[in-house]
Amino acid sequence: MEGKVNLLDLSIEDLEKLFAEMGEQKFRAKQVFEWLGRGIKDIDQMTNLSKALREKLKELCYIGKLKIINKYVSAIDGTAKYLFELEDGNVIESVLMEYKHGFSVCVSSQVGCKMGCKFCASTGIGFMRNLSPGEILDQVLSIQEDAGKRIGHIVMMGIGEPLDNYDNVIKFLRLVNHPDGLNIGFRNISLSTSGIIPGIIKLSKEGIPLTLSISLHAPNDEIRNKLMPVNKKYSIDKLLEACNIYTEVTKRRITFEYALISGVNDSDDNALELARKIKGMLCHVNLIPVNTVAGVDFRKSGRERIEHFKNLLQRHGIEATVRRELGSDINAACGQLRRSIMEERNKN
Repeated sequence: MEGKVNLLDLSIEDLEKLFAEMGEQKFRAKQVFEWLGRGIKDIDQMTNLSKALREKLKELCYIGKLKIINKYVSAIDGTAKYLFELEDGNVIESVLMEYKHGFSVCVSSQVGCKMGCKFCASTGIGFMRNLSPGEILDQVLSIQEDAGKRIGHIVMMGIGEPLDNYDNVIKFLRLVNHPDGLNIGFRNISLSTSGIIPGIIKLSKEGIPLTLSISLHAPNDEIRNKLMPVNKKYSIDKLLEACNIYTEVTKRRITFEYALISGVNDSDDNALELARKIKGMLCHVNLIPVNTVAGVDFRKSGRERIEHFKNLLQRHGIEATVRRELGSDINAACGQLRRSIMEERNKN
């Protein structure tokens, strides 16, 4: 495929330009884009294109295809975790989840991650590269095809920091939202960031009404510096300023993600400090029992402590919920399977 273009990376405008350069009519772009949205993986399946045009297209382009290395299905709730191999041999993870509102996929945006969050399974196995728009899109298409389920919601909370791969992520969002493609509404998409302030400000101006989630996980810089190295560059106060700008521009509520770690960030004082920090903001707090990660000495807070923390926030005027734990029997938190396979490869 060297030198060829992955059609999944292209918008309709890109395709129109491509066909113009090929001396073909503009309407062919929409035909091809619609085929890609159906999840086809072979240009010869585009039956409303002549054989001659398909051959011409194959000389310049191909359709990327993720390879499913492993699929793990939870016996508890049916959550499915996919381990995908990319064309260059790198490995990423995605997760299919079922909610009462339908099926949702959690996608990765990078191969590895630079952020180094101490509680994350992606830490310690290195950053390799950004994913292209088509590689992000193909996670949705491949899972939809394999599961035979219509995907209606997307969570950008897998491996990688989406705002560190800004341009490709924005293009993916527009591709997946396009009415001639998968047509998934922006309001059904959630993007999670560790707090890349320039990206948050830039995103506020895109006119993309998604749900922005901020991985906060601490009420002050002292704790957050220990958990999330990104805080040393973008402090909590500066991050909250950016969040206020985002809500003012977009009128969209922000979700603050807060992974509760026993004895680290789950005390009454932590809850009260957090409530004071975000009081009056257009926001919601999503409390997350921290995942167990091999080699990391963090324990999740007990059920009673989690409920008490939530109640303290609510009593001080902060809307808070506890995230439902899915796929606990298959290590469904992104990064854990990739970490294990990369460690195994490094041994061999």
